[in-house]
Amino acid sequence: MRETGAYGGAVLLLPPPGGDGDGEARVLRLAVVTGVPPSFARPWRRVGIDIATPLAESVRERRLIWMGVGELARRYPQAAVAVPYPFALADAPLLTGDTCWGALVLLWSGAHPPEPAEEELAAIEAARRRLAGALAAAAEAGRPVVAGDEPRFVARPRGRTPGPAEALAAVDFAERLAAGCCALVLDGRITFANRAAAELLGAEVSGLVGSYVREALPWLSAATYEDRYRAAALSQEPTSFTARRPPDRWLRFELWPGPEGISVLIVATEPPARGEEDVSVQPVGGSEEVSTPTLTGALSHLMQLAATLSEAAGVEAVVELVANQLMPAFGAQGLVMFMSEGSRLHIVGHRGYSDEAMERFEGAPLGTPPTPATNALTSGVPRFFSTPEELAREYPGVPAIVRKAAWAYLPLVTLGKPVGCCVLSYDEPRDFPDDERAVLTSLAGLIAQALERARLHDATQTLARRLQDGLLPRKLPDIPGLAVAARYLPATRGMEIGGDFYDLIRLDGGPTVAATIGDVQGHNVTAAALMGQVRTAVHAAAGAPPGDVLARTNKLLTDLDPGLFTSCLYIDIDLGRQRARLANAGHPPPLLRHPDGEVTVLRMAPGPLLGIVRRADYPSIEVPFPPGAVLVLYTDGLVETPGIDLDVATDELAGHLARFGSADRSTGDVADELLRHARQTASRSDDIALLLLSPQAG
Repeated sequence: MRETGAYGGAVLLLPPPGGDGDGEARVLRLAVVTGVPPSFARPWRRVGIDIATPLAESVRERRLIWMGVGELARRYPQAAVAVPYPFALADAPLLTGDTCWGALVLLWSGAHPPEPAEEELAAIEAARRRLAGALAAAAEAGRPVVAGDEPRFVARPRGRTPGPAEALAAVDFAERLAAGCCALVLDGRITFANRAAAELLGAEVSGLVGSYVREALPWLSAATYEDRYRAAALSQEPTSFTARRPPDRWLRFELWPGPEGISVLIVATEPPARGEEDVSVQPVGGSEEVSTPTLTGALSHLMQLAATLSEAAGVEAVVELVANQLMPAFGAQGLVMFMSEGSRLHIVGHRGYSDEAMERFEGAPLGTPPTPATNALTSGVPRFFSTPEELAREYPGVPAIVRKAAWAYLPLVTLGKPVGCCVLSYDEPRDFPDDERAVLTSLAGLIAQALERARLHDATQTLARRLQDGLLPRKLPDIPGLAVAARYLPATRGMEIGGDFYDLIRLDGGPTVAATIGDVQGHNVTAAALMGQVRTAVHAAAGAPPGDVLARTNKLLTDLDPGLFTSCLYIDIDLGRQRARLANAGHPPPLLRHPDGEVTVLRMAPGPLLGIVRRADYPSIEVPFPPGAVLVLYTDGLVETPGIDLDVATDELAGHLARFGSADRSTGDVADELLRHARQTASRSDDIALLLLSPQAG
């Protein structure tokens, strides 16, 4: 790897063990790390080839991808959240012909120019070819090289190795300095400390050398110092921080990184003024309050936010998550979430502002007159204003309206499409350090993706609910001598639309009525639309014998060829004869509670699901249905429980009906109790439709 130039670190990814050795695994694992600590290379520990990261894209498209400083946050914000530090990188697939054997990631310092030099590209290509050739040769020899359980750390070769006299002279030089000097290897272990460093740190040289910082100096184990160390190691740029050595001695630490480790310069200093960037967190065991959240604390919030945003089902849920996670992470007192609709920005949520103040910005056009939010979105560039004066110079009058003192305007853009704008605001003037700006920019990409998904989810659910509401009967007919109760319960995981349906049909020619219940495969608009077609077909055929009704409906569905299947139960009831006939197309068996309280599960040989075969027979049975009996029709969501046999669950439901469904309870009460029982037994992943019928004595 020497020929690749002054890169800061390198990561080699290979297929996991157990593959067939052809290098075409859909997952690559971290195999070798150099130049950065293995713990810092966690974003590359396991990379799926089908996800949206530059490394995965380079493998899929078989090409080198270069990411200049800050470009990762703009193009791949979700990936950048894990490593929000300034650095450049190159992702190169290891190819021989059309076969990819792995991938190589090279990291450069945050000071690297936006584009790679020609000699760097040539060196990357040479290294890529050499590694790919070696991996291909190993596979051909029957010894394919794969990633182990843990990545291997390889130290960078030194430019030169000093002799004993030169090494002693270097130690003498460091000991004569008044400032403290320490050397750390990349895993954070102290390999050298002069006497001045030991005195400033309140420790012995022998207790420092060979120990990790967090063990030898517990008061330096706070997350904010780890963050500065990460920033130096990954960006290869110097950084610094101020910390208090208990009880009251303040020290300034300057970190000077290199490929082999980090040199640390330590000097005594005055306590920092409140609000300065370098104010440390409270040391372990201290009692002073923390003045501002640290970046590492923010990152912890953001990682949690990234995980929870993927589960947010609607726009309101996204706004709530962002407010709860983002505001405390960055110490903000205000938040406004805009979404673009047409040519305007609409407010979908806010915290820390009055409704009156927000009315001034609701529906702002994306053209003129400009506002900070519309300008950020149309330009795609985040804007940060540290004081009211800064904002007033570009947007006179805005600070007086919103009554805040610092702002971060984050455009929400995903796949080149403007989604909205997220605004963080503060009650006091505030600087926005470069690393914090990088994190906020990365976060904006995550929010944009979540909002776009949430907007689509909300629109789909609204359409689906309206469709289902229009297709399900608004009111069942009143049938003299028949008590009826119907219930519909969406699934517990937010799937508010499905293909479950029920109906009650008044028949001509005497005291007869038909009832039907069914379940179309799927939970989407297509399922809901097909449910309406099934209901219409059953209505058209109602009055014929139950088996014929299902056969005619099945023929219609197979002719339509919707690609979905439907279970259905059809019953006609003759109240005068006190009899019920039923036919079943793959639907759960109904329950019949007799007047004496005994419950029968009406199991019968069902015909096939509707829509599978064009010609099918649906045998029917006839059962007594006297006054006081209760017939329970339901969809499988009422009884399906993970890990429990369906027949066992059905028998349990029958037992509950026998215990609860006494003659003095109304059909409505019984229906509510059956739903309550279903909620208690397990978390449901399917909708529930329920229809209860009970003849009444004249």
